[in-house]
Amino acid sequence: MMAAPSALESRITSTPSQIGATRSTTGTYGVAGVSSVVGAGLVASAAFGRRSAKQSRQRGVVSMAARGGESYDSLVKDLQELVKTKQCGPILIRLSWHDAGVFSDGKLKGGCPNAAMRFTDAGEGTFGANAGLPDVALGLLKPITEKYVPSVIGHADLWTLAANVAIKEMGGPDIKTRFGRKDAESSSDSVESQVGRLPDGDKEIDHLREIFHPKGFDDKDIVALSGAHTVGKCHLDRSGFDGAWTEEPLKFDNTYFKEMLEKEYSEDKTEKGNPQFKSGSGTIMLISDLALLKDSAFKKHVETYAKDQDAYFKDFTTAWVKLQENGVTGLRDSL
Repeated sequence: MMAAPSALESRITSTPSQIGATRSTTGTYGVAGVSSVVGAGLVASAAFGRRSAKQSRQRGVVSMAARGGESYDSLVKDLQELVKTKQCGPILIRLSWHDAGVFSDGKLKGGCPNAAMRFTDAGEGTFGANAGLPDVALGLLKPITEKYVPSVIGHADLWTLAANVAIKEMGGPDIKTRFGRKDAESSSDSVESQVGRLPDGDKEIDHLREIFHPKGFDDKDIVALSGAHTVGKCHLDRSGFDGAWTEEPLKFDNTYFKEMLEKEYSEDKTEKGNPQFKSGSGTIMLISDLALLKDSAFKKHVETYAKDQDAYFKDFTTAWVKLQENGVTGLRDSL
């Protein structure tokens, strides 16, 4: 299984309150004891001034909001282009997955999507499970990071958005991204270890439950999140496993579940000595993948998703958003 910025200044979305003023009372005198004729003129002038100031501020709000919208649209377009030209959607998904996936609320506590992996002196940037992410994934994102962080978006929010753009670009569901994750300031903001927080590909059912249940996921969620293996491949120099799970590793659909049920897999061992399973066509499954067929509580969802892609997309979206938002509060719908 593939195995959140310092607060950015919020975009202004509401009209500032009017300038405080004492409302005149009805009668002979209009403004602070001035006669009615003069007072009426002063009232009108004051009212015009307030309207002008308010309209000016409103124009400023619209202008700032428009610029924010343009920045967001430009960011999304740049991410779409990156995914298309570099065919890097899978590793962007893995980046967000491992950034957020360290969260736990069981025996181990804490962890959240905070982009701590960008620090490689210690912590999450040095975890074996994250091999290839601080260098390859962040290298691919570097031009976009330099263009938009921190003026438009924070690191952790960017990683989250990049994954969701990648999923959609590869044919998957359109997943709404919320913003407001706080970026790690150093490697000391990492969790203590990957052990007990990120899943191992060579483990069985009990391990999957031990990892995911403390994150708030049930068996159905575990199967849905496992379906992200429908894209990407294992790299020998990173995970010790080798090969793609599906025939079209850049297409996000329900093929992972279909092939798991339809293909025959035989035991295999990589050059690094890691056990895996390989089909006649060369695609692979890990022990943690085929474990989903060994328990009826898992297998029933595999069978459902193999037959109904819409059901898979719906359940994946629910579980994926929860994963990306675990451990963070105060998220907002826009930058």
